[in-house]
Amino acid sequence: MTETVTLLKADELGRIERVERDGQMLIRRDISSARWWARGFARRAAAREARALKKLDGIDGVPRLLAWDGRHLERSYMAGQPMQLGQPRDGAYYRDALRLLAVLHRRGIVHNDLAKEPNWLVREDGSPALVDFQIAWTRGRRGRLFRLLAREDLRHLLKHKRTYVPDGLSVRQRAILARPAPHSRLWRATGKRLYKLIARKLFGYWDNEGQGRIRR
Repeated sequence: MTETVTLLKADELGRIERVERDGQMLIRRDISSARWWARGFARRAAAREARALKKLDGIDGVPRLLAWDGRHLERSYMAGQPMQLGQPRDGAYYRDALRLLAVLHRRGIVHNDLAKEPNWLVREDGSPALVDFQIAWTRGRRGRLFRLLAREDLRHLLKHKRTYVPDGLSVRQRAILARPAPHSRLWRATGKRLYKLIARKLFGYWDNEGQGRIRR
């Protein structure tokens, strides 16, 4: 077995690599290289992503889980650009993205991190895809909290649509944008500034890029 490894990101939570193995391309999350104080969190986040991908198996627009052994998570590679580079301005992209979200929610999964443009891909055929399910809701129970979180998934997608195709928003979609969920309003008023400080100072993350610095 031969591998060619390209480092995509490395920070306190480990490494993300693009791997070509015997002609097959895949993405590997290696948490064995995480800082000792972040290793527990990194392991739980990777386990959560593995659960989400397993429940979403077979859905077009979501990576396929290939392996998870407690230290390395491998998922299928999807060719495309992150949203901030692809800048989708075709209304069809957002119609397909709405359908993709509906499928996720029917499977009992909420992504929970769709404000970050890098978590949306613009694939080579112009269709949407989703990556990075580390903080996804995977419990499957569809109670009031699930519905609130699912609505926030939708609202974040509509915020991106407002950025790239503002004239394509319907009256109902504008109304959804105008009414963030209570927990979202509370987050913006309290914890968001602290989160940004930690993300930028500790991990080198920036909201729109979401990539972080490469730790040598």
